Amino acid sequence: MARPVVGIIGNSNLLHDQYPAYTGGRMDAEAVSDVAGCMPLLIPAHPDYVSTEELMATCDGFLFTGGRPNVHPEEYGETETEAHGAFDRSRDAVTLPLVRACVEAGQPFFGICRGFQEINVAMGGTLYPEIRDLPGRMNHRMPPDGSIEEKFALRHPVRLAEGGVFHKLLGATEVMTNTLHGQGIKQPGKRIVVEGYAPDGTPEAIFVEGAKGFTLAVQWHPEFRAGQDPVSRPLFEAFGEAVRDFARARKRVSQPA
Repeated sequence: MARPVVGIIGNSNLLHDQYPAYTGGRMDAEAVSDVAGCMPLLIPAHPDYVSTEELMATCDGFLFTGGRPNVHPEEYGETETEAHGAFDRSRDAVTLPLVRACVEAGQPFFGICRGFQEINVAMGGTLYPEIRDLPGRMNHRMPPDGSIEEKFALRHPVRLAEGGVFHKLLGATEVMTNTLHGQGIKQPGKRIVVEGYAPDGTPEAIFVEGAKGFTLAVQWHPEFRAGQDPVSRPLFEAFGEAVRDFARARKRVSQPA
């Protein structure tokens, strides 16, 4: 039986510093396939190649991944500065309307790092250009040196709202996570509920209030060793179940009476 399809938002890159390409992390595909139990499908995030309608018809759910470029500040009404870093306006043009359409349709998605920030911006929220520059905030960026294991090592706790969606899913009000991001939520968007915070007050876990589908997102990177990590695995398993439910419901609707 065919697995439901999860569209993984790709990032624009240059292979060998010269060949334009759309790439996706192997860890993302592995988490979607092996833990969520769905078929991963890499999406070239450019509005010239894909549309919201086509993506929603092709995929049963979406993984909004991390990525080095940031959401452009014009998308949330602010002026670009050097602190905002690099951008990918083509990805913005694909993901932001896709998030809003999925919320409306009840189509499930899971946001990670940049994806977490995209979901907030899509719902009308804003971002800080650089968390570590704020008084009292820690440096959430990826360690510059070390192995992959060291870069993705657990670095700080996240406190979850008691009785909330994440508490019920993970079975704890505090979990340990990695941290590899520079930006973060400044003002939550409309219907964005923040249920998890780092010790310095940085939002780390959100969902869209009142949405019919799965809309969870986290600021950390649960795709790293998702099958073994006790925090990551339940997140991807729940996402996969939501995608299967959506796919089954859509199939029932499409079948003739």
